[in-house]
Amino acid sequence: MCLMLFAFRIHHDYRFIFAGNRDEFYDRPTLQAAFREEDPGMLAGKDLQGGGTWFGVTREGRFAGLTNYRDPKSLKKDAPSRGMLVSRFLTGSQSPSAYIDSMKKDAHIYNGFNLILGNRDELSWYSNRGDDERRLGPGMYGLSNHLLDTPWPKVKRGKAEFTRLISETDMPGPGAFFSLLEDRTQADDNELPDTGVGLERERMLSAVFVSSPDYGTCSSTLLLIGSDDHVTFMERTFNKGSAHTSPSRYDFKIEPERSG
Repeated sequence: MCLMLFAFRIHHDYRFIFAGNRDEFYDRPTLQAAFREEDPGMLAGKDLQGGGTWFGVTREGRFAGLTNYRDPKSLKKDAPSRGMLVSRFLTGSQSPSAYIDSMKKDAHIYNGFNLILGNRDELSWYSNRGDDERRLGPGMYGLSNHLLDTPWPKVKRGKAEFTRLISETDMPGPGAFFSLLEDRTQADDNELPDTGVGLERERMLSAVFVSSPDYGTCSSTLLLIGSDDHVTFMERTFNKGSAHTSPSRYDFKIEPERSG
């Protein structure tokens, strides 16, 4: 994903609230989020090119998301798929901290990435381009293609609206969050980072919802994990900037987690 906005343990009705956009080249083959026969306990999209996924949640309440770290000068063409880091956590049984410890030694072989990993008890962030693991306490967070809470325009704009929505007396419906994720406002040039992709592309990538002839927002995801362990997962997909489907929706109750 290229924008993840999330709140952890700051809302009386929800332990975790997540809204995010996945940006990708339009011709990269993927499958929409679903429970699949090969991984019946995992609800996630599937990358048919590299394997793995960019975001998902399990029936046991494990969840994980990935963003790439934008640094074109350091790209390795033969690096393994970063999406497998998400899938392995979701299909495993390690805590977020234990999983990060187990994969750190090989983190350098991947292109730059950020991971958020969570379960019923904890939430962690890790990047192979930043500091060590950071276990996250109650709070509001934003993540794009740099380190956690880097104040890029899309992160600042998204966090401000996300904060407003979940601070309302009555939690707004899903439509309000999907509207947030469809904000196509581009930042002023003096606000743009310089990540090595050129000014025109920096402008395009500065919007919450990205659209261009060959690359853009392909899906938007909303995840709500209630204090009562009820999970709601919704996904909306797009075809070259236009809505492709009505949001799909899954609701379930968290099951006891396996030991291990």
